[in-house]
Order: sequence, then C-alpha cells, then structure tokens
Amino acid sequence: MRRTLVALLTAALLPVSAAHADDSTSTTGTGTASASAIPALTDERGRTLTLRGWNVEDKANRGEAALSAIEEKHFRDMRAKGFNFARLLVFWDDLEPRQGEYSEDYLRKIERILDWAERYDVRVLIDAHQDVFGPAFGHRGVPEWATRTDGLPFEPNPDDWFSEYFQPAVQRAFTHLYEDEDLRRAQARMWRVLADRFADHPAVFGYDLINEPMGELRAGEELPDAARRIEREHLTPMYNRLADAVRSVDDDNWVFVEPTPIVGEGVPTGLGRIDDEKVVYAPHFYNTAMESGADYDPSAGWIEAYEAAVTQYPSRYEVPVLVGEWGPLNNNLPNMNRFYRDAMASLGRYSSGFAGYVWCYGGGYCAVDEKGAFRTNKELTAEPYAEAVAGTVRSSAYDPAGGVYRLAYDAATRPGPRVTEVSLPAEDWRVKARGGATVVQRGDRAWVLAAPGAHVTVTAERPPA
Repeated sequence: MRRTLVALLTAALLPVSAAHADDSTSTTGTGTASASAIPALTDERGRTLTLRGWNVEDKANRGEAALSAIEEKHFRDMRAKGFNFARLLVFWDDLEPRQGEYSEDYLRKIERILDWAERYDVRVLIDAHQDVFGPAFGHRGVPEWATRTDGLPFEPNPDDWFSEYFQPAVQRAFTHLYEDEDLRRAQARMWRVLADRFADHPAVFGYDLINEPMGELRAGEELPDAARRIEREHLTPMYNRLADAVRSVDDDNWVFVEPTPIVGEGVPTGLGRIDDEKVVYAPHFYNTAMESGADYDPSAGWIEAYEAAVTQYPSRYEVPVLVGEWGPLNNNLPNMNRFYRDAMASLGRYSSGFAGYVWCYGGGYCAVDEKGAFRTNKELTAEPYAEAVAGTVRSSAYDPAGGVYRLAYDAATRPGPRVTEVSLPAEDWRVKARGGATVVQRGDRAWVLAAPGAHVTVTAERPPA
C-alpha cells in the first residue's frame, strides 16, 4: 500500500538500530518516559477511557448503494470479541455530490449505522475519508467539483495506488483545498452539516477531520521536510478552521487530527497547536516495507522509532493519542505473531486506544474470515482492558503468555463516578477485585463498584486450556 515511500524515505532518514527488547507484556498509561505527559481520553463522567476497535467501511458502493456493505453484524461481532470502538468512513463526495446539495439519504444511512453501534454499545468516530484526494483521480473523498489541478498531469498506477499521491495533479489539488477560500468554506460547511446532524447521537464520540492528508512537495525538498512543512503551514490552520466549524454546532464530542502518513516511518510531525479543549492526536501506524510484502524485522527498531516520534506531539501539547489505522496486509508471515505482540505492547504504553484496519469478512486486510473467525494473528488484538476507569489508573498490564490482566487504580471520591468497566475478549474469563470493590460479570464484560477513594486491584484470568 505504501511501498512508494520506501524509495523516497530511504535517502532522507537515518537508519534506526535501536535494540528490540523481548517484552511481550502489553501495558497502558505508564510504559515510557516519552508517554508520561500524555493525558488519557475521558468520557462525559470524567472516567479514563480505553477505546479498542476497528475501521468500518464501504469504499466500493456509491450513490443509492452507498454504505450498503456495512451491516448490523459488524458491530454485534466486534462487541462480542471485546471491541468497543469503530472508526466509520464517510465520504464528502457522497454527502455533497453537487455543490451546496447535501444528500439526506446518505445522512440517514449514516444514522442507521450509528443506531446499530448504539445497540451494541460501540463508540463511533466519524472519519471524513479520502484516498488520493477523491473521485477525480479514481478514488473516494473530496468531490470532483472541489478538485482543482491547474491542468497538471495525472497518471494512474493501480499496482501502487499510494504512489498517485505524488502525481502533480493530486498534489496541486491539495494545495487548492488548503489555500482557496471558497474550498475552505465548503469543507467547513460539510463538517457543520455532519456535526449538526450527529452531535447528539449517543454512539458518536468524535470526528476525524480528514484521513491521511497530504500536500505538494517543492522542488528539491526531501519528503520528511515536506511533510513537516505541510503539517505546519497547511494542516494546522485547516484543523483550527474545521474545529471551529464543528464547535459552532457541537460542544461535546472530540475532534481528531492526523499528521501526514509520513509519521509511520518515525518522522515527528510538524503539526502545531489546535486551539480546542477536546483534541485527539490520531496518527496511523504503517510500515512501508511491511506494506510492500516484507515480514516484520524485530531487530530493525521500527516500532521503537515510531513510538519515539509519535509521542512527541501529544506530550508537547498535552492531548490524548489514539491510533486511527494499523495492521499489515499479510499477517501470515513468520514474524507476524511477534509483530502483533510487539505492536500491542507499544500501543498500550502511550495510546488511549486504536482502530485496526479493517473489520470485514474475507481476505486481505480483513480482521475476520467469511465465518467471522479471526484470521491468523488478528486474535492477538483482542485482550482484556479497562474500557472506563472511575478513578486514577496506577497501572494496567496484560500478560498474554500467562493470560492475566491486572488493573490497579485509586477509586474516585464522592461525588465522582464509581463504576469501572472491563472488557473481555470472550465469556470464559474470570474477574476478581480487591480493595473494597465488588465485581459483577456478565458474559464478556465486568463492572467494578468501588468505595470512594479505595485502592482497587482488578484481575482477569483466562482459564487453563
């Protein structure tokens, strides 16, 4: 998917040779010094949240058939395997096929999907998705009427679609989106329509303002430098404009902002401050070599480099971080079991959660097969975790080898919330609590009620095979 970046980045990035510790324990909240200043996501009651789930999409169908590939079973099956979060892809070209005309039918279809998510207690991030800008270049996203290329050339490359981002016409279209005042207003209006419609829907948690934004490289500019400049000069003001548009109709839900995809190679972002009280940094977690079909190399230090880079922005600006996409195309290679264990441990050290790519039923990137069973190694994304903690988390760790999850927290004092929720990947786990707390377990979830100010330890154990 991103093999084009390999050649572009090889000359620009110094080789990474960090040693790779053989640590198979997933941790949350206190794993690294670089992550220590990163705040956690919280819910409307002030509880500390962890969101784990998958992207949900229908890129193939448009118009009357738009979103028809997404069914109720997506949310039922995700929840049954312990996931509480979905990043829902929506497309501006379907919402506003003609300038100023918003599709009520498309909005109703989104609402139906949100109703399914609410039914299964899955929180939803609405993602304004684009791939290679939009339909003017054979993909989805920004409508053709909002695509301006100045007559520059475009050559499709279906064998390496990501390389199309570096076509002159595509890069110029991004520049016009960022700089043309009428397109700025149109993008803001689109977000006001979405946020106004869904601000009060119980399933909606936030808005991902644009997927994997890119931009125009200058002559002689190396890709990492270009990415930081685009993030600083174009993305930062765009996100502030769009956040203002959302806040004109929605004061409560979170806004999610992404760097360029170049962050996946361990390049710190140039993104600046977004002036909003509820901002989440939402990078993606892809490696170009693995996207090109290579196996995971534990000795290369890629995950360490990515973690070091990706934690700088949320630490500096004190915003939560949630990884919006991750997961390799080929999960059957010899080292992929190690990759998933290392990736889950890393994500647990600094993030408030993730959305894997993608919840569908089949091959390729799909999480599960046609029968709904996890595909090889994808089951390693399903761990016990604390969905919501009513108090201050002291530690949270899962030992996959021993099948034991432990959560330690100081319960909130009155009049704060008292119920902590734990998600389990299956029904046969057993949950216990110490420190003046009571556990109620039903199927694949457990609720812990603690006395105010209690020092609580929760243990979830997988029964022996």
